[in-house]
Amino acid sequence: MNHTTENANWKSLYRIGAYAALIAVIFFRRYLAAELMAFNGFGIFDVPKEAPVTAIEWFTLLQENKFVGLALLEVFDLVNYALVGLIFLALYAALRKADQTAMELATLFSIVGITVYFASNQALSFMYLSEQYAAATSDAQRSLYLAAGEGLLANTHGTGIHISLFLVLLAGLLISIVMLRSNIFSKATAVTGIVANSFGLCYFILLVFAPAISWLPPTLSAPFRLIWYVLIAIKLFKFGKGGK
Repeated sequence: MNHTTENANWKSLYRIGAYAALIAVIFFRRYLAAELMAFNGFGIFDVPKEAPVTAIEWFTLLQENKFVGLALLEVFDLVNYALVGLIFLALYAALRKADQTAMELATLFSIVGITVYFASNQALSFMYLSEQYAAATSDAQRSLYLAAGEGLLANTHGTGIHISLFLVLLAGLLISIVMLRSNIFSKATAVTGIVANSFGLCYFILLVFAPAISWLPPTLSAPFRLIWYVLIAIKLFKFGKGGK
C-alpha cells in the first residue's frame, strides 16, 4: 500500500467516525429507552408509565407495539455500541502516534466491551419468543415460551451488560486522557470526554454502595457525552478533509 492510498484510507475512516458520532448523538443515543420513558414517547409513541416486569407483559407489549417494546429492551443500544466502535477506531487512527500503547489498550477494551454487549443484549431473542408465543397453538407451547422468556429476563441486566459498559467507558476515559496529553484535539474535547466517562464509571461505585441513586451518574454523563461526540465529529471531519 503506497502512502497516498494509506492517507486516503485514514481520511475515509475519519469521515466514517465523524458520521458515526453525529448519528449516535441524533438517532441512537445510549439510554434511549430511558428517554422514551421519561418523556412519554415524545408525544409520538404510546409508552407505558412503567416497564413490563414479567415475560407475558413483555410479549404483550411487543405484540401491541413492536417498536416501543424493542426500544425498552434497548435494541437501539446495539446500534449505539456499533457506532461507538466506529468512533473509537477513528480516534485510534487520529491518536495512535500520540500514545500507541494507551490507544491500543483502549481499542482492545472497546472491542471486547462491544462484543460482550452484542452477546448479552436479549432484545431480538425476546422478539423471537414473543412471535413464537403469539403463534403457539397449545398451552404447553405457550408455557415453554414463557419459561424461556423469564430466563431471558433474568439475564437482561446481568453481568455481561455491566462488563461491556465498564469496558467501553474505561476505553473512553483512556482516549480522553490521551487527547488531553496531546495537541491533536482541543482541551475542551479532552476534558468533556474525561467528565463524561468518569461520571459514567461512577455508576458502578453507586451500584455497590448506593443502588437507589445509581441512575444519577448516567444522567449526569449524558449531556457531556453528547457534547463530546459533537466535538469529536467536528475534528474528525477536518481530518477527513486533510486538515488539522
